[in-house]
Amino acid sequence: MTAHENDLPEPAGGEKPSADDDSSTGPVETVEAVATAAQDAVATAAQDIGGFIRAQRVAAEVSLRQLAERAGVSNPYLSQIERGLRKPSADVLAQIAKGLRLSAEVLYVRAGILEERPAGPVRDALLADDSISERQKQMLLEIYESFRRENTDAKE
Repeated sequence: MTAHENDLPEPAGGEKPSADDDSSTGPVETVEAVATAAQDAVATAAQDIGGFIRAQRVAAEVSLRQLAERAGVSNPYLSQIERGLRKPSADVLAQIAKGLRLSAEVLYVRAGILEERPAGPVRDALLADDSISERQKQMLLEIYESFRRENTDAKE
């Protein structure tokens, strides 16, 4: 009986010898690299939004505990968001924005949920108005943008 390649003992370290011993990455390594890059991008986004929230909180001279109370989230959870360990949902971002007296849109853009839109006097006035809720601001902005699109289409 002849010895087959599969019958040979594995070298120290548990690696099986390969027919082509070039050091190119295979499909498994490529998939893992892509997955790692995606996780890194999510972590970077989480740290970016967390750092931004922290900077806004400090600028507003609000303690972590005060903001957590205003936003209706736990103190440890908000701390994890600020340190980039957690990525908040859109609802949590809206609550944090309300606690910081910011437009939720600012946090949505920063978190990558919305694309940044060009500023304009109407948008700026709506976003600065404290007499209406965040939801009302968003609805008015959507209506305004739909009118603008409609008029642009009519001109063409």
